Amino acid sequence: MALSFDCDHETFELGAGGTAVGRLSWGEFGRRVGVPRILSILNRHDVRASFFTPAVVTLIDPHETRRIADAGHEIAIHGWIHENTSLLTEPVERDLMRRSRDQIAKVTGVEPVGHRAAQWDLSPHTISLVKELGFLYDSSLMADEECYELCIDGTPSGVVEIPVEWLRDDAVYFLFNRNPATRPYMPPREVLEIFTREFDQAYAEGGIFQLVMHPFVIGYRSRIWILDELIRHAKSKPGVWFGTHEEVARWVKELPAADGSQRT
Repeated sequence: MALSFDCDHETFELGAGGTAVGRLSWGEFGRRVGVPRILSILNRHDVRASFFTPAVVTLIDPHETRRIADAGHEIAIHGWIHENTSLLTEPVERDLMRRSRDQIAKVTGVEPVGHRAAQWDLSPHTISLVKELGFLYDSSLMADEECYELCIDGTPSGVVEIPVEWLRDDAVYFLFNRNPATRPYMPPREVLEIFTREFDQAYAEGGIFQLVMHPFVIGYRSRIWILDELIRHAKSKPGVWFGTHEEVARWVKELPAADGSQRT
């Protein structure tokens, strides 16, 4: 079970070029209220998770990022300012990816090994840059439900993909947005049922259950219990391993390849 939280916070608005004060405060809620509630639940269950964080978030409030890291959780990169990667030129994308990595390392004292493109928008250059800059894994793509190795021009890259999926993302069910006009809403109980069914089938197959949540989406009183209940359910099953995305990727790298050789 690999839990992840995208700490977009104020960059959810800033990365789209907006400066609406109300929407900035919405992101601020994630930092001020959502993250502490998430950390409390994870601490209570002794579960570690991965927090994908735009670099600008660590400039706005570096203490939050350190607090998450000090609690034993992984900090991975999620763009510079939650920008749309697919619109960037290769030199700009490389520069922002490098700056994001270095900024998070500066704040936490640990160089991040994981990458997730904001809104999962990749350019034709993204994966090559992920490899070039030495990241262990990416978590932005959807070609499988299990982890797989990414190829670049048909050649295995050594980069592990920990796949995401929209149906395993809280924003799909809850994120209200006026521009563009999106008003999805499902009762929290129904969202828990979807996540639980996904987990149960992954468990039956002996596979991975990966989940994406956002502090400014899941962090409300009527929703945060979903995280608590999902962890409780997983813990009721024998043999479930809770791993950060980094731990999962390193475990995958240690598995024998299909031909019996050891992956590097």
